[in-house]
Amino acid sequence: MRVISADSSAAILDEKFMPLRLVASASVLVNPPYREPQCRLAEPIFKEMEDSYEVIVHEAELCRDLLDKVKADVVHLDMSLDAISLEELSPVQLSNMRISTRARQHILKVLPKLRKIAGEIRRKQGIEVLAIGKESIPVRVAELTSGAEAILFACAKVVEEKQPVLLGLPSKCQYRIADGKVYLYSLMAAEHDVRGFAEDASGVLKKVNILETLNPCARGFRALKIRPLS
Repeated sequence: MRVISADSSAAILDEKFMPLRLVASASVLVNPPYREPQCRLAEPIFKEMEDSYEVIVHEAELCRDLLDKVKADVVHLDMSLDAISLEELSPVQLSNMRISTRARQHILKVLPKLRKIAGEIRRKQGIEVLAIGKESIPVRVAELTSGAEAILFACAKVVEEKQPVLLGLPSKCQYRIADGKVYLYSLMAAEHDVRGFAEDASGVLKKVNILETLNPCARGFRALKIRPLS
């Protein structure tokens, strides 16, 4: 089964390690054995955290755009709603689900747009868009991929503005740099070979200094202190 999924991850942090802005979104094609992306599409978003719930619409759009280039059997979105088809999800069904009131309010705001995109994908590609969330390994690959892309976007920002940045990485992962690519490897149990990556086509990694640190305020999370080379 070929799966296209999407997620957004990595955040610019303040000096107290509190998240300020979500950095990147990515959609990926993941084929068996579901360890890394075969094809990916990423964009910088630098979205304020209080508006971050809106990025799910952009993630669905990125899946739709990637489907214009490659074929897949299903789409997985980072929404933990019992893997229901988004096209079939109604406000009534949503009200009966065990989710927080805040999450329900946020989903209701973007549900019409999500259902429209899901309908376009079904009509054009003949496949469903499922609200499966973190239970999906392809969603985890998308999370790691968007995180890897976010490192490059943050480095470019540091070089352009000549100001250091503190970047919070997705949960339970570690970064590595090799062969002109930045990788994010999962540190979760049974996911030692699951990873995302981004290609440093512009050579921005050579223009910065990166120091990895644990996030003292969020167990299981790491952060990168990125500074421009003097």
